[in-house]
Amino acid sequence: MRILVCDDHVVVRAGLLALLDSAPDIEVVGEAGTGEEALALAAKLGPDVVLMDLQLGGGIDGVETTRRLTSTDTGTGTDADTDTGTGTRRTPHVLVLTTYDTDADVTRAIEAGATGYLLKAEHPDELFAAIHAAAQGRTALSPPVAGRLMANMRAPRPALTGRERDILGQLARGLGNRDIAKALFISEATVKTHLGRIYDKLGVDTRAGAVAVVKEQRLLS
Repeated sequence: MRILVCDDHVVVRAGLLALLDSAPDIEVVGEAGTGEEALALAAKLGPDVVLMDLQLGGGIDGVETTRRLTSTDTGTGTDADTDTGTGTRRTPHVLVLTTYDTDADVTRAIEAGATGYLLKAEHPDELFAAIHAAAQGRTALSPPVAGRLMANMRAPRPALTGRERDILGQLARGLGNRDIAKALFISEATVKTHLGRIYDKLGVDTRAGAVAVVKEQRLLS
């Protein structure tokens, strides 16, 4: 199996490369520190699996990189074909390998086309098994991630008050706290209080996470 590793931390990449080198059936064909670099290398090298971190510092993040890798357009601005012997581009499977496990992160990655989602705290044997599964197009999820996804599927939609829905609507428009307060004729302190309650109900801790859940569950439709 041909693997491309994408992580913005040099030390982490070095550790992964050393670990993967110990597996006789895995060949690391390249390493990238940014999403843009991963796109270029994937188009050139044609890996079977891309190990993808979510947070990549500057440039596009792991979710957007995953979306472009698994789409028909690499987003590199060059010919997408890779020399695979058939004249067509090899579309890699993307296995997310990250420390982030919020519901919003998992949902965004899977919707972007990730085949699997693994946490960096997992045992190396779990990583090898996930790579094998991803190479075959089978879903690979860390047990904590799989458990949370199942729990969320069984859980009812969060009960939001009318005011919380108003604030979420403004948040989805990209407004900051001050502008939300002006639009709804309330104080910034009140906005912050409502946002704290909204985050708790949605199981997120960022504005982007809240917006992602709103879109995923269509809470404002």
